[in-house]
Amino acid sequence: MRSHRQEFHGADGQKLAARLDAPDGAIRAYALFAHCFTCGKDAIAASRIAQALTEHGVAVLRFDFTGLGASEGEFANTNFSSNLADLLAAAAYLRASHKAPSLLIGHSLGGSAVLAVAGDVPEAKAVVTLAAPSDPVRVTGLFSQHLDQIAAEGEAQVQLAGRPFRIRQQFVEDAGGHNLKVKIAALKRALLVMHAPGDDTVDISNAMEIFTAAKHPKSFISLDSADHLLTGREDAVYVANLIAAWSDRYI
Repeated sequence: MRSHRQEFHGADGQKLAARLDAPDGAIRAYALFAHCFTCGKDAIAASRIAQALTEHGVAVLRFDFTGLGASEGEFANTNFSSNLADLLAAAAYLRASHKAPSLLIGHSLGGSAVLAVAGDVPEAKAVVTLAAPSDPVRVTGLFSQHLDQIAAEGEAQVQLAGRPFRIRQQFVEDAGGHNLKVKIAALKRALLVMHAPGDDTVDISNAMEIFTAAKHPKSFISLDSADHLLTGREDAVYVANLIAAWSDRYI
């Protein structure tokens, strides 16, 4: 496997840090990976899945959304809409510098994001969601105890995955302004929904709502005992192998 640092400009002009993992041999397809909420391109799930996919001839671009990881910008100024714009900028970068992604993969809120932008990436043939919310507004449940403070004061500092983040009212309002199910119904791409039944961060009912809203071809795979962040190495490799096998007929 070859892994190279990449850099491109996001929708608002900030430099976004990325990494392209590529197979040693021929590249059969390119994939774009959207990481989970407040995570980053080097999160365990993102790195392990990307690296495992290279063994199947798939090159994967993973990047830090604006304000996260090594990317420029302030997280407090971002929202779901800015994530979508960053994803489209990443797809444009791949298109111009390598080859447009034929596979879109998103973890948690990143899964919601790839569902939302798939229609604007004409080369995308298949979409995979991992533990994704069926509606981006559901992510506000992670800091529901702060919603009153955010509404009253305009922002609040919240703890997410053990780290402090500033969340502003504009984030909450933007999350509630997207009708993801309309996007899912009009996807016109092969869809693979992957979710663990015991996920205690994003309930599995979200997976069923996504699956129900989508039209065929669509598939659902239960991730058994995996946790929301796919921290187990065997879980990440299992996911990557399944994605590779399932997407082969589409990409």
